[in-house]
Amino acid sequence: MLDQYAVMGNPIAHSKSPIIHTVFAEETGQSLTYTAIQVEPDRFPEAVDAFFTSGGKGLNVTVPFKTEAYALATLRSVRATRAGAVNTLHLRKNGLFGDNTDGIGLLRDLTQNIGISLQGIRVLVLGAGGAARGILQPILEQKPNFVLIANRTPARAHQLASIFSDLGKIRGSGLDTLAGERFDLILNATRASLEGGTLSLPDGLLEKGGGGYDLMYGKNTPFLSWAKEQGAGWVSDGLGMLVEQAAEAFFIWRGVRPSTAPLLKRI
Repeated sequence: MLDQYAVMGNPIAHSKSPIIHTVFAEETGQSLTYTAIQVEPDRFPEAVDAFFTSGGKGLNVTVPFKTEAYALATLRSVRATRAGAVNTLHLRKNGLFGDNTDGIGLLRDLTQNIGISLQGIRVLVLGAGGAARGILQPILEQKPNFVLIANRTPARAHQLASIFSDLGKIRGSGLDTLAGERFDLILNATRASLEGGTLSLPDGLLEKGGGGYDLMYGKNTPFLSWAKEQGAGWVSDGLGMLVEQAAEAFFIWRGVRPSTAPLLKRI
């Protein structure tokens, strides 16, 4: 029987993860199956237990379950502990290991695939949920000038900023207090694009020639359309991040690191 892996989330039908991991398996000569599983909002712990009880080896976890996955993990990586969110679960002999590969996935896409440096720039992160939690440490480690987390509920943004305040200059705010601010890079870590919604953002928020990056993938998300209208020098969806974080998860599970460049040219 082939080793079983999957991604869990809600919604999940749009996921490209099964294609990505199937290609990685073919490339590296690994024998496995990888499926997408939609889980009802109140059934995540039961779904995870059923998957591993039936012989599953590893899971990817996407919205809205990353903080629940963190709670279920009995062993955690340093980066998952810092983030308080888990997107990769691996069943090991001594327990259920949780890691967060979102940050390294985003960083590799920004610096290696897109070719930008985060050092000395002003960064705005929209959203304060599990997606934002996973990317803040690697962003701050690149020594940006300043990071602002903006969220509909300001208290969540303030709380998240305090968790990472020892790594660099960072603060939180509400989405309704951004007027007058300017940023070189804006990262959309909200669910708005996934749900087809828009964010009410003020004009002038993005520096001329700056970048807009949507962690959700889809070439024409409402956020990316807004960034283009604001004169962005470049925009990108999160497909490269998805591939890069998947490669890191694949390495955690299988001990083999697949190359990402060929796949990025195909999808």
